[in-house]
Amino acid sequence: MSELRADWAVIGGSGLDQLPDAEIIARVVDPTPYGATSDDILLLRLAGQTVAFLPRHGRGHRLAPHEINYRANLWALSQLGVRNVFSVNAVGGLTPTLSSGKLAVPDQLIDYTWGREHTFNQRLEGMVQHIDFTYPYSSSLRRLLLKALVQLDVPHDDAGVYACTQGPRLETAAEVRRLIRDGGTMVGMTAMPEAALARELGMDYAALCLCVNRAAGLDTTPLSLPDIYGILRSGMAIVREVLLEALRTAGEHQRQNQQKAQELSKLLP
Repeated sequence: MSELRADWAVIGGSGLDQLPDAEIIARVVDPTPYGATSDDILLLRLAGQTVAFLPRHGRGHRLAPHEINYRANLWALSQLGVRNVFSVNAVGGLTPTLSSGKLAVPDQLIDYTWGREHTFNQRLEGMVQHIDFTYPYSSSLRRLLLKALVQLDVPHDDAGVYACTQGPRLETAAEVRRLIRDGGTMVGMTAMPEAALARELGMDYAALCLCVNRAAGLDTTPLSLPDIYGILRSGMAIVREVLLEALRTAGEHQRQNQQKAQELSKLLP
């Protein structure tokens, strides 16, 4: 993988298993010490950036949340040189403000999963690594997403607590009430251990979440899977635009920093 590099990655969630209209530079299929990734990693030219794109559930959404090889996915991206990861997640809304079709950029999470391979420590040399996970999402990447949402005038929640459950079933009404008591504002199934593994590998990580339904028991009408899939289709088109805008902004910041560095170097003896 050494000749293939990308600074940025997008991990696509439910409804986002491709990024159309992007120039494909390469397809990466190299194995990892942890097994196979969810799918081939595509190196794309997108908004002036080289971006590694990986569909979390595989093409066709064939992997349930607990079946995803999170360690292989994050390790492979790290080997490509990725330092910044945008995660896309479909979630259920736990608060009145987070309605179907609305986007959110969480700043915290609570992990309710079990049995998932959740650390690289088994293979790392030396002492066990205790990462600081006080703030699980990167503030700089969150700012990029929030700026893009404002620029595009997309309704969104600018913070929130992602409650990560095991899945693949949806939650009971009693479980939803517990999540709300615990402080959750959205519920999904894939934020962990993905966010923690990214932190172990030194990658900045932030999530862009699409609310596809009100969580179980919060509406008088029963959950409708056809409605959820419809919101996924329309919402992911907006998600793609937000990601493109965030990547454009990141590229502009990078160009400005390079220009400042060049100007500074001319002033130095």
